[in-house]
Amino acid sequence: MKTLQRTLALSAVALLVVAACSSGARPTPITAGDAITAVLAQDPKFAGLGPLDPNLIGQSGWYEVQPAADGGYAVRVWIGWGDCPAGCIDHHEWMYTVSSSGAVTLLGELGDPLPDVATGLRGRALAGPTCPVVQNPPDPACADRPVAGAVIVVTNAAGDLVLQITTGADGTFDMPLGPGVYTLTPQPVEGLMGTPEVQTVRLEAGEGVVTVDFSYDTGIR
Repeated sequence: MKTLQRTLALSAVALLVVAACSSGARPTPITAGDAITAVLAQDPKFAGLGPLDPNLIGQSGWYEVQPAADGGYAVRVWIGWGDCPAGCIDHHEWMYTVSSSGAVTLLGELGDPLPDVATGLRGRALAGPTCPVVQNPPDPACADRPVAGAVIVVTNAAGDLVLQITTGADGTFDMPLGPGVYTLTPQPVEGLMGTPEVQTVRLEAGEGVVTVDFSYDTGIR
């Protein structure tokens, strides 16, 4: 009887050990997307970069990712400037590794020194006409009015959402962005008939801040 009880007790302990081991959370394997997200978060200049596209003429910034032997990834980031539609005169690149646990390591950099000039977009959303008859010379009282609360959606060359920004009370917006090609899509505004056209803008390192304005249609004729 005692032998049977001992056997049952040992069996129960063994089952508990197996259950404890099997219930432990195993680390989820990192994906290429995870690795890219982790690397792009390392530097504000990487915001908005898309994957390398050999068919895209003038791509001034990109990344590429390759699997590594340890289950992680190797990620290369490249930023060029200076007449990029013709191939970019200068460039700078970074080499990273991302371990299977998600740890990011910068292996090194090479290339030309980066220009010490911040890049970004700024602009204003205006609505007009505000008077039924346009006069010449223009009447200051009939000037286009600022559009507050207009939402502008910004995507990168890969079509990924980078950010969306809302215009202020004076209709202006300001967004720091790294080098790359961006598509700005203004959203409809209640009370206004026309939505401005989508605009695509290329930002190169050292170019500074580019101004992009949007014109909404009031419908006044």
